[in-house]
Amino acid sequence: MRSAKLERRTRETDIELELCLEGGDSLIDTGCGFFDHMLELFACHGGFGLKVKCVGDTRVDYHHTVEDVGIVLGQAFLQAVADKRGIARYAHVIIPMDESLVLCAVDVSGRGTLNFDVAIDCAKVLDDRPDIKPRSVGDFDTELVEEFFNSFVREARVTLHIVKMYGRNTHHIIECVFKAFARALSQAVKISGDKIPSSKGVL
Repeated sequence: MRSAKLERRTRETDIELELCLEGGDSLIDTGCGFFDHMLELFACHGGFGLKVKCVGDTRVDYHHTVEDVGIVLGQAFLQAVADKRGIARYAHVIIPMDESLVLCAVDVSGRGTLNFDVAIDCAKVLDDRPDIKPRSVGDFDTELVEEFFNSFVREARVTLHIVKMYGRNTHHIIECVFKAFARALSQAVKISGDKIPSSKGVL
């Protein structure tokens, strides 16, 4: 079983995380309901076993929680996928979520690169400051979606492209992003042979 169990403690967050690429239970508690929901979708649609317990400085906001969970999940992924022998390595999907449509392509390359082309339109603009656009789903700041993926790819050493093709509803767009990410990553780590999938012989 390709799996990893990690702990990370800082002055901002205290995280315990378990990841199994072959599946298993999902138990998520980050202190942020919307983020919990996205991680549950990731586990479900990727077929991953995922347990996350995070106690963060949410009295400030959810930034450190989301960023640090991305860090630990990326580290766990890197450990679980090991030398990447036999994996498909590449995968891409296009996932619909009602009116939203998202493309996700992944290369488990050993290089952390993110192209996040996901414009999230806001439903409200402050009248007195039209340049300041509040972007949130509940109390979750939508700009944290990109922060999460930045943290993940940096630690997991994965190349990831996420492109919103269509979408108006912010919740649907973000949900579509996480589902597409899960599906693509799941396909990329499936065992399809016994060799390192690189002409260099190492990833």
